Amino acid sequence: MNKPVNMFDFLKKTKEGIKKTREALGSQLASIFSRAKIEDSLWDELEELLITADVGVATAAKLLDRVKERTKKEKVTEAAGVRGILKEEMVRILLEPAASMKTAPTAYQPGPLPAKPWVVMVVGVNGSGKTTSIAKLAHLYRTQNREVILAAGDTFRAAAIDQLKLWGGRAGVDVIAHQPGADAGAVAFDSIQAARNRNADVLIIDTAGRLHTKFNLMEELKKVRKVLAKVDPEAPHEALLVLDATTGQNGLAQASHFREAVGITGIVLAKLDGTARGGIVLAISDELKIPIHYIGTGEKLEDMAPFNAREFVEALFESNQA
Repeated sequence: MNKPVNMFDFLKKTKEGIKKTREALGSQLASIFSRAKIEDSLWDELEELLITADVGVATAAKLLDRVKERTKKEKVTEAAGVRGILKEEMVRILLEPAASMKTAPTAYQPGPLPAKPWVVMVVGVNGSGKTTSIAKLAHLYRTQNREVILAAGDTFRAAAIDQLKLWGGRAGVDVIAHQPGADAGAVAFDSIQAARNRNADVLIIDTAGRLHTKFNLMEELKKVRKVLAKVDPEAPHEALLVLDATTGQNGLAQASHFREAVGITGIVLAKLDGTARGGIVLAISDELKIPIHYIGTGEKLEDMAPFNAREFVEALFESNQA
């Protein structure tokens, strides 16, 4: 059994994951909020800083409109008071996607899973960190003493199958795989049957990240989803999209295509530790309306944390608190 983790570990990982972002914003935020009174320049500088952090123009404008409205309503006159409101409104944006979804998706959590096996379909473009994110997710579930099986559904690339087997070995979980070029639907079918036969708790299915055309890729993903649904009408229980945080706003366009094809329930934001533009989490939540479930905080198997909006925002501002 893998070593159990606790919420303190996750908070520590979150802080480590956004270290570059915090360092990039820290002194500037401290300067903005150290002023005695609120001036027009404060809003201009805040907007510029948010956009620099990859929050996005539209999301930054929405965020600051809300902050301005509350500042006026609550009769806040000191710049220091704006900081608390800004933090609260950031958390609000990050929590809105989950609240607006008709059925709240179940991410990593202690206690019994709602279904067995709990089927997680993972999608994303090649190079986004999909395979390593799958292994990290498997490791997280293993820390809860759950039995996990991985499915090598990216049959389009032989290297993808080998890579998943390698990471599966590191995570201590079995991998169901066919030959390169095999039907991905067949892999999905065999893997869910194997998970049932072995009484596994969780099945995580890798999928293709590139085919000859975008249309072919999306049709392939739809087919895999249909195969799973034939075996279990509720499967997949989660459809996670892996996005590379270092690509910033470019990743948002990718996400819309995947959302239409497979009905994404959550985002895995990989490589967050590799960018100083961690504000992308706000853009994702606001523009895509999909909740962030996990963040990648490093290169090791243990370097993933379930996303907590309040912890994330607190960690972002931590070095600027008095």
